[in-house]
Amino acid sequence: MASDTAAALSTDLETLEDDLPATVDDGAIDRMRFVAHTLDEGIRIPGTDARVGLDPIVGILPGAGDTAAAVVSLYLVVEAARMGVSRSTLLRMLANVGVDAVAGSVPVLGVLFDSFWKANAWNLELALEDLAAEHN
Repeated sequence: MASDTAAALSTDLETLEDDLPATVDDGAIDRMRFVAHTLDEGIRIPGTDARVGLDPIVGILPGAGDTAAAVVSLYLVVEAARMGVSRSTLLRMLANVGVDAVAGSVPVLGVLFDSFWKANAWNLELALEDLAAEHN
C-alpha cells in the first residue's frame, strides 16, 4: 500500500514538473526532489515494497533527531519561497513540517509516525502545484 502511494505521488510530481513555467529553476527543483526523497523514502525496507527515509531514522535520537530533520525540511520551504510560491502554500508547507517535528518527537510512536507522514514529499507536491497553477 505504501509503495502504491509513493508510485502515485512520483507520477503526480512528474506530471506537475511538465506544467511548470520555463522560468522555474530546474536545479532547485532537483535539489528539492533529492531532499524530499532522502528524508521520506530513500531507503527500501528489505523484503517489502515499503520505503522510509532518513527522517524516522534520525528521529530515533530524542529531540535532536527530529530537530535536525525539521531544519533540513525547512530547506524545501525556503526554496519554494525563493521561487515565488504563494504565502498560503508556504503556510501549509510550514504546518506539514511542524506536525512532522512535533508528532515525530514522541518517543517510539514518533518514529512510526515519521515512517508514514511524508511531509517533505507532500511539500514538494504543494510547491509544484502552486508553481504550475501560476503558469496555467
